[in-house]
Amino acid sequence: MRFAAASFALLLTALPWNTCAFHGSRPFLSGINNGVTSSSGATAVWMSAVEEATTAETESPSTNPGDRDILVRAARGETVERTPVWLMRQAGRYMAAFREYSTKYPFRQRSETPEMACELSLQCHRAYGMDGIIMFSDILTPLPTLGIDFDVVKGVGPVISTEVRNEEDVANLADAESVDFDEKLPFIREILENLSKEAEDANTSLIGFVGAPFTLAAYTIEGKSSKACLSTKKMMMADETDESKAMSQFLDKLAIMIGNYGIHQIECGAQVLQVFESWAHQLSPAWFEKFAKPAAQKAIKIIKAKYPDVPVIYFANGGSSYLELQRDMGSDMIAIDWSVDMAEARKILGEDIPVSGNIDPTILFGTKEQIEQAVRDCIDKAGGPGKHLLNLGHGVMQGTPEEAVGWLVDECKRYKGKDA
Repeated sequence: MRFAAASFALLLTALPWNTCAFHGSRPFLSGINNGVTSSSGATAVWMSAVEEATTAETESPSTNPGDRDILVRAARGETVERTPVWLMRQAGRYMAAFREYSTKYPFRQRSETPEMACELSLQCHRAYGMDGIIMFSDILTPLPTLGIDFDVVKGVGPVISTEVRNEEDVANLADAESVDFDEKLPFIREILENLSKEAEDANTSLIGFVGAPFTLAAYTIEGKSSKACLSTKKMMMADETDESKAMSQFLDKLAIMIGNYGIHQIECGAQVLQVFESWAHQLSPAWFEKFAKPAAQKAIKIIKAKYPDVPVIYFANGGSSYLELQRDMGSDMIAIDWSVDMAEARKILGEDIPVSGNIDPTILFGTKEQIEQAVRDCIDKAGGPGKHLLNLGHGVMQGTPEEAVGWLVDECKRYKGKDA
């Protein structure tokens, strides 16, 4: 069934996207945008084609009761019956089915229209059967709740127009404590509640995620992706000398908002949360410890205070040079990037710290044998089957062969250890 989602997506080209709403693994026609409807004849023909394609190609959900929460249990640090797997950017442009949307509709339209966001979240799970469904969204999505405007421009990436450079700018942002996420981001509840039902039907888990405070601060300050992150670092230096406390104040405001946003996702159905410190590679160990770490800890503490049993994973992309500083993040699990050997990461963190990761995503451009060996090596170095949560050490790259993702997932689920 590896290409079921791709075949399914090709059917969508016959009708406008806004005539399709997705429930279970089946679409039905619905006037969800500007009153668009379709004739009964067209509906019947299209539904017949969809039914034929999905019946032939869609794999049945897992019937193993343990699969429903194996990812959740692993994220809590429990030893589980096999190594579970999900992939960062598992919903992404490497899939032809995904590109049917990404080439036609702007990012925010896709991520903020529940029907599209749900479909994009589900495509990869239908095709490959990872142990979790992750909401298709972005770490920048909650920024407008504070009055920070952004867009995602094709070929450029995120662009933020709201300037935050001094204490007055921070003070002019909305109050983080009083954000009403249902009012400001109404689509999040609908997306997660629908995906929660889908995850239950598919006998799997639902993953939510947030951006860490430093990463969101840096994106906002720089206004877009940045190689040197110079404006942000100047603000950190000004903060150190007490010339301006804007950086500390901004991080604190973001930590409160992010913590409450994580709580909101849990209340909408998320069973696991991952905190993405996507710009950790911009930080020295000293600046991580002084600025990024306390802010991330505060956000995580807010989440765990309200929902102590919901596991939180912390991922510092490019932060392997200071893994020892991540032992006490307050999260249940540390996700490790691909630039450190898994066995070495285990030594640095200690056997009592649950981990996820950390296969180099470029291995997915290799042979089936190379991919399967990378899976086995990673599992063995993490302690053996059931001792960690398998993931890549970064997201699935654009251009990755679709069948390669299937080989990785299948081998992870199959592997019983080198002594088996």
